[in-house]
Amino acid sequence: MNPRIHLSLAQMGGQEIHFIKEAFATNWVVPLGPNVDAFERSLADYIGEERHIVALSSGTAAIHLALIMLGVQAGDEVICQSFTFAASANPIAYLGGKPVFIDSETDTWNMDPTLLEEAIRDRLHKTGKRPKAIIAVHLYGMPAKMKEIGEIADKYEIPVVEDAAEALGSTLYGLQCGVFGDYGIFSFNGNKIITTSGGGALVCRTAEQATLAKFYATQARDNAPHYQHSLIGYNYRMSNICAGIGRGQMLVLQDHIARRKAIHRLYSNGLKDMPGIVVKQSPSPESNPNCWLSCILIDPELSGKTKEDLRLKMEAHNIESRPLWKPMHLQPVFADAVAYVNGISEHLFNRGLCLPSGAKVTDEDIQHIVEMIKNNCP
Repeated sequence: MNPRIHLSLAQMGGQEIHFIKEAFATNWVVPLGPNVDAFERSLADYIGEERHIVALSSGTAAIHLALIMLGVQAGDEVICQSFTFAASANPIAYLGGKPVFIDSETDTWNMDPTLLEEAIRDRLHKTGKRPKAIIAVHLYGMPAKMKEIGEIADKYEIPVVEDAAEALGSTLYGLQCGVFGDYGIFSFNGNKIITTSGGGALVCRTAEQATLAKFYATQARDNAPHYQHSLIGYNYRMSNICAGIGRGQMLVLQDHIARRKAIHRLYSNGLKDMPGIVVKQSPSPESNPNCWLSCILIDPELSGKTKEDLRLKMEAHNIESRPLWKPMHLQPVFADAVAYVNGISEHLFNRGLCLPSGAKVTDEDIQHIVEMIKNNCP
């Protein structure tokens, strides 16, 4: 059997080990340290717009802290994109909040602004209160319609948490994703554009916000010579070792993005004439995704295969693929949540697959995958 072609493996650039060894040599093998500070600076410099970065243990932790800093409490409603990974919504539950899920639009597969405004009006009518926050997601690195979402959020005075976990390096209107919301978040899980083996970051607009986030992330220890705590805190800071990996990864970030875009072009060209197979594309010149994962939609009537038929066939050829995210409003854990749906995310889930897209995937791998799809669809 051929070697396994993975969906999205981490790819080292070579300098990561230098920063890790430096941490060991200087005995900075604890949370915080020079690598953390330098990693935060490099991220801030990369995304620009005078943002302040707090490196954390995960992207989920970043969303959790953002909601805390926005004052979300038990019983508060928080609007969240339905078509996403559970980590976008789980922090709402951590705080005892109530998620309100919004379905997708077809251009980007992200939050539908029209449904968003309908939901806000309906929540105001039914509860007498505005939702406490909006969590918008850039799914698979595809920028959401942040202009429209932002205008609606401003109209109703609701802050936005911009979940750019999958979108480091994606741009919209020439600006980096992660800078459009009141807070932004990134993830550095092992399958992302860059990795710290795990980890994430919170993007803040002010130095004061970043200082407060660091306070919460380090167990909310008061400024006292003894251990004193007036607020509940969390053990969310990134380790100096993991941040060393991140520093090395930042040196090859643009190379990783370029490779993923090249992979997406190969899929697009290779499958362009396949009946019933459509590779997801950017909807406009203003939207420049990082192509974190290349995704296809399969029309079973035209292709003769369902998405599960194709997934199992690829698995038989030792090729890892993955269904698109199952919408949150269809998840058993959120069965009682309020949802405003139009059927789009369910349609995408029923027909969509993510194809191998990591920087380690070769041109020959892509050719093999394309030929396998062509040979197994009429």
